[in-house]
Amino acid sequence: MRALGTALFGRRTRRRWIHLILGGALAMPYVFVGSVIVGPLIGDTRFFGSITAQLSAFAVGLPLAAITALFPLTRPMSVAAVRALCAVPDESLAEGPARSRAARGRTVAWFTLHLGFGGVISGMSLALPPFAVFLIALPFFPSLRDDSSGAPAFFHETWWLALAPFVGLAALAALAACAAAAGGLLARWAPELLGPTPADRLAAAEQRAADLAVRNRLARELHDSVGHALSAVTLQASAARRVLDRDPEFVREALAAIEDTTRRTVGELDAVLGVLREADDARSTAPAPTLAADLDGLLRRTGAGGLRVDATVDMDPEALPPLVSREAYRIVQEALSNALRHGGEGTSVTLRIVCEGPDLAVTAQNPLPPHSPGTRPGGGHGLRGIADRARLLGGTADAGAVDGTWRLDVRLPLKAQP
Repeated sequence: MRALGTALFGRRTRRRWIHLILGGALAMPYVFVGSVIVGPLIGDTRFFGSITAQLSAFAVGLPLAAITALFPLTRPMSVAAVRALCAVPDESLAEGPARSRAARGRTVAWFTLHLGFGGVISGMSLALPPFAVFLIALPFFPSLRDDSSGAPAFFHETWWLALAPFVGLAALAALAACAAAAGGLLARWAPELLGPTPADRLAAAEQRAADLAVRNRLARELHDSVGHALSAVTLQASAARRVLDRDPEFVREALAAIEDTTRRTVGELDAVLGVLREADDARSTAPAPTLAADLDGLLRRTGAGGLRVDATVDMDPEALPPLVSREAYRIVQEALSNALRHGGEGTSVTLRIVCEGPDLAVTAQNPLPPHSPGTRPGGGHGLRGIADRARLLGGTADAGAVDGTWRLDVRLPLKAQP
């Protein structure tokens, strides 16, 4: 009995009942238009005249509602109502307007069913409760049985007076059962009629992929810029501390390099975080670094940290496509950062940047640290980031131990497209 009461009058059922009442309210304008059309044809021009006129107006109004359901906002509006009132899982409902013909057809079917069921349940909700109350009160108020009230003759019969309250209660129970059944049917049909189509699922997957690509790009940019800066600043500060008393000039150079590195990194960090802001608020206070504009500064700051770099740049960085120049800078930055991090102060790196046929070749080579004969310690996020950058441009990246040295070899097509 308790389960039956929950099924008929529980919170979920009541919310679905409200959803049906909303459908009845949406149906009213169409019923009014239907009555204007049907009234002159059947000779009854009154709103809510005979039951025949009401049913005819309702029958004419539903096709009109189906036509208006073709408007783009119908599905988002319907989905919002279903999510709020029908206890349907969010993932089973589509986002945004219907894009395909099949999706629009299902939206029309849903809207018509919602207004149809809602109109019937709303009419029952308006008519049955007063009638049920009348029947329940009939045995206790003789005035209700007065012939002048238009009551049928059997209302005076003893058997009817005994049954009337039970009939009234049964009418209320029937109303609740009809509302629960109609709400349950709409909730069951909602995923079928308002759920995502294959095109919607594809669009959602593409959006998730785009969001993931942005997150991965942010992770790479933060790792490369901030990670390199922290490695460089740590080694610069360590070197300055060791020669603080005997080489003030080197200390001044190291402090200047630290200041320059941190200032530049703050600008790059602000540029990266600008991607997270809304379009109207997003702005980058520093442009993305490139080989053409920033390679010399990178080599200078890295050298101030104690890393000896033998760089060969056998090409014109200004001639590189902007995207290739930007990604190549990050690759060089990560290669030098890895050498700083794993080799420490005094490590030498041979850097070579040349154009070989249709590709830009970036090669970095440095001795392996004594504790790591064949592999690099650490999580390897930087090497994965280098590989990701190269792959996005259609290039390749190889890294590993070669004859006691660690060698990174990256090839970037010069005609890579963003």
